[in-house]
Amino acid sequence: MANIKQTLDELMTLDGAMCASVVDSSSGMMLGSIGSGLDLEVAAAGNTEVIRAKAKTMRALGLNDVIEDVLITLGKQYHIIRPSARKDGVFIYLVMDKQRGNLAMARRKVQDVDKELNF
Repeated sequence: MANIKQTLDELMTLDGAMCASVVDSSSGMMLGSIGSGLDLEVAAAGNTEVIRAKAKTMRALGLNDVIEDVLITLGKQYHIIRPSARKDGVFIYLVMDKQRGNLAMARRKVQDVDKELNF
């Protein structure tokens, strides 16, 4: 099992990783963060709204399913938001440089660290 700091350190080993955080989606507060390039407090609050909006839309559509991850592709970056399977109300957020990072490997790494994350 890994704590939050170990989880974030592991995410930053990915080529192209710029920053990462673990966020409490009920409050939008970061439980931990690492890296630079973004105001992660603003990103945590904004991505909390993304998760809430998607969950609300799924309920309105009557979808009986779970969000595995949300991928936002920008011109220069990938943003991966993954609700934790280990703790309800928490998500992992990773920002990758699009030119240096491998999206498939990043998604897999976020999934793997979520399985090991201990709160």
